Amino acid sequence: MRKSSTEPVGDAAHRSAGRYAITVSFTVPQEAREAFLRLVKANAAASVAMEPGCRRFDVLVPLSAAPSDIVLYEIYDDRRAFEAHLASEHFAAFDRQTKAIVTNKVIVEFDASENAKPQS
Repeated sequence: MRKSSTEPVGDAAHRSAGRYAITVSFTVPQEAREAFLRLVKANAAASVAMEPGCRRFDVLVPLSAAPSDIVLYEIYDDRRAFEAHLASEHFAAFDRQTKAIVTNKVIVEFDASENAKPQS
């Protein structure tokens, strides 16, 4: 199975002034799913709480009967804020703790134009 690196690929010249976003799709064995979810949710919460440039960090869990992929949707102020995330202690701990159980990891970068309803 293929495992990608934690470094996204892309050409900075093709990015516009929007926010920097990524999706990360993880494939984990069913027997490791609950442990992985516990660790990834803790990493997501720490990222939003501790990183000024992290605007959103959602953990998407499939509703299908036999889910194997877990998807992250993250929005940062810019690429530098994402690089700060990669250098954070909580990300390093998450990466170390999950490296052995992730069988595949796919990262896609985006220029994000956000549209959301105002909070009431």
